[in-house]
Amino acid sequence: MDVRTKGIALLTLLLFSAISSFSISAANQPHKVKNLATPHRLSSAAVFKVQGNVYPLGHYTVSLNIGYPPKLYDLDIDSGSDITWVQCDAPCKGCTKPRDQLYKPNHNLVKCVDQLCSEVNLSTDHNCASPDDQCDYEVEYADNGSSLGVLVRDYIPFQFTNGSVARPKIAFGCGYDQKYSGSTAPPSTAGVLGLGNGRASILIQLHSLGLIRNVVGHCLSTGGGGFLFFGDDPIPSSGIFWTSMLPSSSEKHYSSGPAELLFNGNPTNVKGLELIFDSGSSYTYFNSIAYQDIVNLVTNDLKGKQLTREAGDPSLPICWKGPKSFKSISDVKKYFKPLALSFTKTKNVQMDLPPEAYLIITKHGNVCLGILDGTEVGLENLNIIGDISLQDKMVIYDNEKQQIGWVSSNCDRLPNVERDSEGDFPHPNAANFGIFGNGCPASSEDIDDQ
Repeated sequence: MDVRTKGIALLTLLLFSAISSFSISAANQPHKVKNLATPHRLSSAAVFKVQGNVYPLGHYTVSLNIGYPPKLYDLDIDSGSDITWVQCDAPCKGCTKPRDQLYKPNHNLVKCVDQLCSEVNLSTDHNCASPDDQCDYEVEYADNGSSLGVLVRDYIPFQFTNGSVARPKIAFGCGYDQKYSGSTAPPSTAGVLGLGNGRASILIQLHSLGLIRNVVGHCLSTGGGGFLFFGDDPIPSSGIFWTSMLPSSSEKHYSSGPAELLFNGNPTNVKGLELIFDSGSSYTYFNSIAYQDIVNLVTNDLKGKQLTREAGDPSLPICWKGPKSFKSISDVKKYFKPLALSFTKTKNVQMDLPPEAYLIITKHGNVCLGILDGTEVGLENLNIIGDISLQDKMVIYDNEKQQIGWVSSNCDRLPNVERDSEGDFPHPNAANFGIFGNGCPASSEDIDDQ
């Protein structure tokens, strides 16, 4: 799900359906070498450096190499959807901004009869007029934004934490018709990296090839940046809070609950919440009743303190100004109480939400509430835990054990990974450092799942 700061836009609830046909040009593909996917790789992981922040950018991205020779694409990470798509180098509507980050297909369209194609269609009666028909997709967002395109399959290089390197062929969307709601401008990224648990996701495809366990996670820093990982190698052996995943009708995002809200450690009237964990949402959203209760709790607790409502700050719906301009959250922490979400079906499991997990400091020097009314923006009764509340936590989506976990972490530092001699981060996107050149190194392999 994508819920972004600009216009509070891109609230993602994926719906897939077939669309009209589309013809695409050709290019050469790399040679193939033997499949070296072996069971020992399942204990490994692929780790990627994340860039971005909650405010003012409103998104977190990774750079992913695609194709041969590989080309970098900056993609918005989104645990609320499963399909990955990039802007197509084709006649398009609502094209994303970076004209140098367009993907050119090369006779690698996924066919309509491919089993994966049925996974990206709403209709249970998926029929193909011809076996050679291409597989079309549509991603429709709750705010009426959308992406239409064709499904392709291409090489994506991965370097794993156990030292192995692979270049599997992965299916993803090549989008040529993007729509954005309201006055929201096209994003500065080339597309979306879907981390959800639908079969079209990169995660499930990597797992199906035997390269990793069916686990994905992220660690987002309040200072900006962080890391993303596919596989379970970075997960610490202790200290994690785990709660069960709820069955989802769409089976493409991660949800848990019921949970109740605590204010300064005390119970509140906000109970029975089912929560979607969504790295594609900048802020946290509650249904209108829960939202109003939270606003009342926070507002009433501020009475008599040196904060006054500031209606002139357009950054978020509710903001306050102080006796002087604020420069960081540390300037306002003394005014606000901590929140927490207690998962009532799991004993002693709660997610702490200190002030920095629900407040931002704007460029105007005010403090604003980063919890928003989801009903007001079209989410109806859904409750979404967005980036602001997931910061400084390693968040783990374990599809094998059907559980979601989190643990406080220093997200500026990669765990259990060999460091690159030029900096703190390794070579997760190996092509950047010449590992994938014109030749194929002996340690790498192409894995063709067709």
